[in-house]
Amino acid sequence: MASKILNRWRRVNAVLGSRFIQLRAAVVTLLMVAAAAFWGGIAVVPEDPDIARWDAALSEQRAMVDRTRADAGQQIDALAARVGELNARLIRLDALGKRLTEAAELDAREFNFDSPPAVGGPEDPMPGETGAAAPSVEALLDTLQATIDDRSRQLAALETLILSRELAQQIVPGGTPVEAGYISSFYGNRTDPFTGKAAFHAGLDFAGPPGTRVLAAADGVISKVGRNRNFGNFVEITHGKGYVSRYGHNASLLVQAGDTVKRGEPVALMGSTGRSTGTHLHFEVIKNGRSVNPLVFVKR
Repeated sequence: MASKILNRWRRVNAVLGSRFIQLRAAVVTLLMVAAAAFWGGIAVVPEDPDIARWDAALSEQRAMVDRTRADAGQQIDALAARVGELNARLIRLDALGKRLTEAAELDAREFNFDSPPAVGGPEDPMPGETGAAAPSVEALLDTLQATIDDRSRQLAALETLILSRELAQQIVPGGTPVEAGYISSFYGNRTDPFTGKAAFHAGLDFAGPPGTRVLAAADGVISKVGRNRNFGNFVEITHGKGYVSRYGHNASLLVQAGDTVKRGEPVALMGSTGRSTGTHLHFEVIKNGRSVNPLVFVKR
């Protein structure tokens, strides 16, 4: 009897244990399904469209900032190079201005290229006026370059003017027409050395050692060379502006017709050819076909 009861108790426990295990497995399965459903629900929640737009806008702005930074760097390099070029041009122009000022003997205080020009004006606009908009860097550089270009044209015109003036001075006879010697006879009325009668002397006579070099009195072109009874071996130079100079009684000539000469260049060697009493140079200056006193030009 007791053994039967024991066997039945064992069967009941076995049945209960199996159902408990099944129940526990069912609970665990249910929990797993619930967890999967929870996390799956989170995963399938649709994304907010505003967030997507914001993210796209931020990405575009980041790219724009990067492009702007790169472009700004390139522009800064280009502007720096341009400013450097303009500064170099200003330095050259200032040097040219100083040279022209010195060459023209102008007042250095008026044409001072060592300091910027004086400027001034009110800081604030007048009542009722609005301030002008600040120009861009490009506009400022364009204005600066236009100013430099205008300054270049003015300086070039000034240089041309000065050079023309210097050229005009170079073609006017001036200085002593011999390398060595002294004035032995002046321009004007005198006693003729051959006849003893009063005569007009149309030039200056310079006495000196034989072979002394005779010098061009100014820049010009050799318009005539030759020999005649009065002047012996002579040279004639045409200078321009109506000026002609003549050199007579030379031992020999160093130039030919058509040659160009500069002031102070030798054109002949002093001698005593033609109507002459000794070694000397007969020097004449002619202006518009009429002889003038060469002493005025010698003193220059």
